Amino acid sequence: MHYLLNHLDDAWALTVIHLRLSLVPVLIGLAIAVPLGVLVQRAPIPRRLTTATASVVFTIPSLALFVVLPLIIGTRMLDEANVIVALTAYTTALLVRTVLEALDAVPAQVRDAATAVGYPPVKRILKVELPLSIPVLVAGLRVVVVTNIAMVSVGSVIGIGGLGTWFTAGYQTNKSSQIFAGIIALFLLAVVIDLLIDGAGRLATPWERAARKARRRSVVAPIVGGAR
Repeated sequence: MHYLLNHLDDAWALTVIHLRLSLVPVLIGLAIAVPLGVLVQRAPIPRRLTTATASVVFTIPSLALFVVLPLIIGTRMLDEANVIVALTAYTTALLVRTVLEALDAVPAQVRDAATAVGYPPVKRILKVELPLSIPVLVAGLRVVVVTNIAMVSVGSVIGIGGLGTWFTAGYQTNKSSQIFAGIIALFLLAVVIDLLIDGAGRLATPWERAARKARRRSVVAPIVGGAR
C-alpha cells in the first residue's frame, strides 16, 4: 500500500491504459454480440454454430493469442491493437451467449402480448425484448468486464498490460511492494467498474426497482399485521 500511495501519478497513468485496453473491447463486443444474438436466437442451426464457435474461441489461451495475432493482422508485437483484438474476440464470445440467455429470459407471454397489440418484430425487439433483457445482460456484462480487467494484466508479459506492468517490473526487480501495489490497484479498479455497471443497470431498469419495493412491502405487511 505504501508503494501505491507514493506512486499515485504512475498508478493513474497505468489505470487509464488499463481501462482503454479492457473497456474498448467490451464496447466493440457489445456492438457485435447484441445484433448477432438477436439474429440467431430463434434460428436453431445458426444458434448452435454461434455458441459452438464462441466456446472454441474462449478456449484459446490469451497469451498465445497475444503472441500470434501480430502474424495474423500484421501489427507490431508491442502494439496495443493485439490486446484489443484478442480481448474483443473473447468478449464477443462471452457476450453472445449472455445475449441469448437474456433474450430467452423474456417471458413468451410478453412477446405474444407485444405482437398482439401490433408491434412489428424489429420494434418488439427494440422496445420490449431488449429492455426486459437488461438485468440478465448486465449480470453477464459485469462478469465480462471484470474478466477483461484481469486478462489485460496478462499482456504485461509482452510489454502491454496497464497495471499488470507492475507485476512484471516488481518480479524482475524483486520488489514485492510493487507487485502488491499492482494487485491492490487492480482489485480496486475491478470493484469500482463493477459497481458502476451495476448502478447503471439499476438506473436503466426502474421497473425492477419498483418490483423489488413491491415485494418488500408484500413481505413486511403480513409481519406487521401479525404483530398486531
